[in-house]
Amino acid sequence: MSDQSGSSSRIRATGKRRRKPSRRRRATVIAAWSLAGLVVVGGSGLGYAYFHLNGNLKAVDINNALGKDRPDNVDNGSEDILVLGSDSRSGANAQYGEDQGGARSDTAMVVHVNKGHRTASVVSIPRDTLVTRPECTGDESGQAVAGEQRAMFNTAYEVGGPACAVKTVESMSGIRMDHYIEVDFTGFKKLVDRLGGVEITTKQAINDSKSHLNLEPGTHTLNGEESLGLVRTRKSVGDGSDLGRIQLQQAFIKALMEQAKSVGILNGTKLYGIADTATKAITTDSDLGSVKELASFASGLKGLGSDDVHMVTLPVEYDPADPNRVIPQEEAGKQVWQALLHDRPIPASATEKSAGDKGDAGQIVQ
Repeated sequence: MSDQSGSSSRIRATGKRRRKPSRRRRATVIAAWSLAGLVVVGGSGLGYAYFHLNGNLKAVDINNALGKDRPDNVDNGSEDILVLGSDSRSGANAQYGEDQGGARSDTAMVVHVNKGHRTASVVSIPRDTLVTRPECTGDESGQAVAGEQRAMFNTAYEVGGPACAVKTVESMSGIRMDHYIEVDFTGFKKLVDRLGGVEITTKQAINDSKSHLNLEPGTHTLNGEESLGLVRTRKSVGDGSDLGRIQLQQAFIKALMEQAKSVGILNGTKLYGIADTATKAITTDSDLGSVKELASFASGLKGLGSDDVHMVTLPVEYDPADPNRVIPQEEAGKQVWQALLHDRPIPASATEKSAGDKGDAGQIVQ
């Protein structure tokens, strides 16, 4: 998510300490990295509840926009989902900075759920990665969007919306995305608040002037605003780049998954409130665009816990022409994408020489 400045006030975590949920508990929700899975509780409701939650959902017809020029659909029981965090500054998100010409995919993760749905691999794509963006059709305008060499990855969403973002990822990876899920700033905050906050432990102080987060070392229960500040932080951790921020995001997501495990034992009213917030927070592809389909999808992933998810950053190196940008490491990247394509674990050798996953930012948060 974005590092642009918002209000001048500092965010200070003052939440109470609490014990972590048992790792043995499995809530009937999708892995929390997609956030959408909390709507699984809506599938059991009837009448007003079902139709209200269904009406909250926003969906885009990516299949229609992209047509047949896509990688083959490998039907081996695994699933690949592109999860984006949008940095739109419209509406309630305006407090996080000025709209500078359109929303961008500020956070991007390819989530591969292995056959059997017992483990998953997540590949974070740095937003500043220079890629060959293919020509595509915008899902909203229906008009062709020209391709571009050495384009920042996050411009794909900016110029053509979800369909162009999916097209770019499929072009990079050679893997067809089965689904698309997008979460915005405001929805993210509200969902964390509905969950009762997320417990994290910081080994070092975090004091970031851009994300407005100020945390002392120790254990904190972060509310929605504080959580958003954490996943937007980069200036005060690691080398100050987007690569360090990705490590913070990955650590936070695992903490969020642990918190989401407790959802299954809550009362119906609270569950409905979480489902209502979650369905308002996301945009999906049209195949997941109903509570019934989303609940079915989430139910298939209910066994996943944070220990079952392996997270890496796409192997990259700093661009010799511009140190503020990164470029993919071609051979190492192939190892990552081939592992996902053939439903295998990502080999450690794929990230050994990458600029990502090398800093200490991920060690700051437990």
